[in-house]
Amino acid sequence: MDVRQLYDRKLTTAEEAVSIIKSGDWVDYGWCSGHPRVLDEALAARYEELHDVNIRGGVCLWKPAIFDVPDFAEHFTWNSWHMSGAERKQIATGGCFYAPIRYSELPRYYRDHILENDVLMCQVTEMDEHGYFNFGPNPSHLMAAAENSNKIIVEVNKNLPRVLGGFEECIHVSQVDMIVEGRNDNIAQLFSPGVTDIDRQVAKHIMEEIPNGACIQLGIGGMPNAVGMMIAGSDLKDLGVHTEMYVDAFVEMTENGRITGMKKTIDKGRQVFAFAAGTQKLYDFINENPKVMAAPVNYTNDIRTLSSIDNFMSINNAVEFDLFGQVNAESSGVAHISGAGGQLDFVLGAYLSKGGKSFICCSSTFKTKTGEVKSRIVPTMKQGSIITDTRANTHFLVTEYGRANIKGMSTWQKAEAIISIAHPDFRDELIKDAEKMNIWRRSNKR
Repeated sequence: MDVRQLYDRKLTTAEEAVSIIKSGDWVDYGWCSGHPRVLDEALAARYEELHDVNIRGGVCLWKPAIFDVPDFAEHFTWNSWHMSGAERKQIATGGCFYAPIRYSELPRYYRDHILENDVLMCQVTEMDEHGYFNFGPNPSHLMAAAENSNKIIVEVNKNLPRVLGGFEECIHVSQVDMIVEGRNDNIAQLFSPGVTDIDRQVAKHIMEEIPNGACIQLGIGGMPNAVGMMIAGSDLKDLGVHTEMYVDAFVEMTENGRITGMKKTIDKGRQVFAFAAGTQKLYDFINENPKVMAAPVNYTNDIRTLSSIDNFMSINNAVEFDLFGQVNAESSGVAHISGAGGQLDFVLGAYLSKGGKSFICCSSTFKTKTGEVKSRIVPTMKQGSIITDTRANTHFLVTEYGRANIKGMSTWQKAEAIISIAHPDFRDELIKDAEKMNIWRRSNKR
């Protein structure tokens, strides 16, 4: 059958498409900017007749319609692979939970049938002449989810950029069950905060370690993106990109001539990512651009892939780290913030790379809601805080006060190095804590 005829045969309304969802079903919303819009609204309209419908998604760039139904937790449960602000706020309803993962493993969860999934519904681009819908900026794990779903519903959005692949960046019309033509909403944008003086100081410490020809990964968060913006204004050259999340800083780095990708040991000349989120400028840049390559996360984040790239530089954010060198990038005590994502994979992969380095960065202090200044470097993690990167794996820790390479150090050496990059107002107190924990030598510098 001609692909256009197949398309027309499968075309339906959002209301008809979501009518197949039953109480107790598991429904996958896809990922980030590819979450469904009109299908979500149609499902929310059915809330009174549905109970215990489990939804999977992650990195919400807007508040899903189902979040606003009365007694949300009675009807739906949102299970997030990585939380955004909209998802964090929903935790208080009792119907929103984080699913801890190593992001690189996510496709395998579907393919090995660790996860059950009744329906996959997500946004895609218009069908091309060969019958393919492109996943846009979000290939991530979507093909694996499609392979393990009983029904596949795609919501067509003409404004979604078509991103060229490596592989698994699109799905054929013969593989989907229903097609819904959406409203063609503008793709949701993610704006980064402005670069602060602290960001500049952190970036300076990191950039001193980055050689020409290095391959860059930037994690989710304002500070890694700020480091990228600082790199864009530097005189570094022939940089490459291999990252989990593609952000605006990479566009700036490309336009400023910092990125060519010609020194990469794999995927030469191409900027590789699992998903992209940013401003319209980013979406316009990645649309049908041969310079970029969208690929599944089990390729982009796999330690074996990362270790094969020479001079790989991984730059990620943290909530806090302690005097043992443990990194928390996920929570404040039991209060959930984001997720593990691919941080540990990039920490491990960068260190295995020839000439590679991993940087975990944060400001040395933060202000509470009452205006109290507190240290992000703590003696030990408070109860409930999540360890994202263990003390055995951490490489460089960076604040505005410097960088510390803690690989191979004894506990007393790590404590001294980490305290040296803490805010000066907290160093004496941290030394006292280190003494109490028996990780401070009398010969250590004060």
